[in-house]
Amino acid sequence: MLNRIFGLETEYGLLVHQDHPDRSPTWFVHKLRDHIFNVQRRGVIDLHHRGYDEPPGNGGFLTNAGRIYLDMGHLEYASPECESLMDAVASDRAGDRLLQQAIDELGWSETVSLIKNNIDHETNATFGCHENYLVTRRFPFTRRGLAPLVTFLVTRQIFTGAGRVGSAGVQDAWVQTDRLIVPRSVSGLNRDVNLLPFQISQRADYIVNDFFEWVQQNRAIINTRDEPLADPNQYRRIHLLLGDSNIAEFATALKLGTTGLVLQLIEEGHIPTDLVIDEPVESLQEISQDQDRRWLVRLMSGKTISAIDIQEQFLSAALEYCKGQDSETDWVLTQWEAVLRDLRGEYTNLVGRVDWASKLWLLETYRESEGVGWDDPMLKSLDLEYHNLHSEKSLYHALVEEGRVPRLTTDAFIESAMTHAPRNTRAYGRGELVKHLLAGAPLPGEDLPEREDPFAPSYIINWSIFKLRGCPPFPMPDPFKTYVQDIRTHTERRLS
Repeated sequence: MLNRIFGLETEYGLLVHQDHPDRSPTWFVHKLRDHIFNVQRRGVIDLHHRGYDEPPGNGGFLTNAGRIYLDMGHLEYASPECESLMDAVASDRAGDRLLQQAIDELGWSETVSLIKNNIDHETNATFGCHENYLVTRRFPFTRRGLAPLVTFLVTRQIFTGAGRVGSAGVQDAWVQTDRLIVPRSVSGLNRDVNLLPFQISQRADYIVNDFFEWVQQNRAIINTRDEPLADPNQYRRIHLLLGDSNIAEFATALKLGTTGLVLQLIEEGHIPTDLVIDEPVESLQEISQDQDRRWLVRLMSGKTISAIDIQEQFLSAALEYCKGQDSETDWVLTQWEAVLRDLRGEYTNLVGRVDWASKLWLLETYRESEGVGWDDPMLKSLDLEYHNLHSEKSLYHALVEEGRVPRLTTDAFIESAMTHAPRNTRAYGRGELVKHLLAGAPLPGEDLPEREDPFAPSYIINWSIFKLRGCPPFPMPDPFKTYVQDIRTHTERRLS
C-alpha cells in the first residue's frame, strides 16, 4: 500500500472448560505471559513502568517486534509496524499462533481456550480489536475533515463484521448534544432493543460516540487521542476501536486495505462528497442489527441510502484515483468490488471471506439440522467456537480444512512472522535489538556502573525510542526507517 503503516492490537477472551475451576482466567493469562517470556524466551519483559496500569513485568516486546501484555485482565497482542497488507495479516496470525503454542506446551489444550472475538455472552463485557494507521500531520483531523471517514467506517461492517448471536444491553455514557455533554440516558438517543437473533457486528452495540478521546466507557467511532508513536511533527496515528476482530485472513486484509485507501482519498482531496450520515452511532447499530440486511442509513441531506451504495461510491473514487499504484492496492480494489457485488445476492456467497457470513451459515446449518430456534443456548457456544485459536476446535478452521476459505498467507510465512519482524519498517531494528538482549550480549556501559543509577533498568524499550544502560536514549521517530544498522552500531559501542 502507498505510504501507509498498519498495526493491529488484539485482546483475547479466555474460556475455562471446567464447571468449578480452581484457577481464575487471570491466573491462566499470567502464566501464559510468563511462559512466553521466561520459558520460550520469545521476547524481553518490561523492566520499567509503562503506565499506572502497566507495572514492570506486565508484558514485553517480542523478537518479531510486536508486544504481548496484559490489559484489563485480557491477554493482548500488538503486531509490529507493517507496510504491506500481507505482512499485517501474517503478523496478526503470528500472534494467534504464539499464544496457542504456549497453551499447547503448558498442556492446557483441554482446560482453556483463547477466543479471538470481542464479547462475553455471560457478562455482557466487550474487549477490543484496535486498528492503527499512520497519516501525515496534514491529514484534516477535524469533525468536518473526518466526516467521510466516519461514513465509511459505519458502513464497512457489512464486510468486516465478525457477527454475533444476540445483542448487548443499552450502553450508558456521556455524549455530546449540541454544545453540551450529557448522560446518554437523558439525551433521547437510547432505543429499546429487543432480543435479536443475530447481528453482523460484535462491537457496534458498545459504540456510544462519534468522537471521543478515551477508550473506556465512551467508546467512539474515531478515537481522538493524539499519540503518534512517531515524530509528532510529521505524523499522526489514526487509532480505531470500533471494529471486530477478524479471524478470516481475507476479511483482515480487506478491512485494513479499504480503510487505508479511504485515508488516502481524504489526504489527496478525492473523497466522495454529500455522504455525511445524520446519526452515525445509531446508524452503526441499526446496520448491525438489521435482520433484513437492507442496511439503510439517513444522510444529513435527508436522503436515505444503503450501506452498499455508500461503499460503492468510495470504491468508485478509489478506482479512479488509486488503481495501478501498486499490486496490493489493485488486489484490494478487485476484492472490494467483488464483495460488494456478492453482498447484493445471497450472503452464502461470502462464506470463507466475510466472518459474519461464515458464522451465520454455520449457525443456520446447525439450526436446520437440529430443528432449534435462535433461543437455543448451544448457538452462543458455537458462536465462540468459531473464534477458537485451537485449529482442531475452531469452526473457522474447519471451513479452512474443507477448502471453503481463501488463504492469503502460508503456514511457513506465519511461522517466520512469529520470530522475525517485517524487514522494511522500524520493527526490523527493534526486533534485532530484542534478539541482541535475549542473546545475553553485554550491554554498552555495563562495565561502568558508576555512570549509571545501579537501580535503573538495564534496558527500556518503547515503540519509538529505547535506552540501554550506559548509553544515551536512541529515538526511532520514522516508522518507515528500519534503523537496523544504527542499532547494531549502538549496541556494539563502548562508552569512554
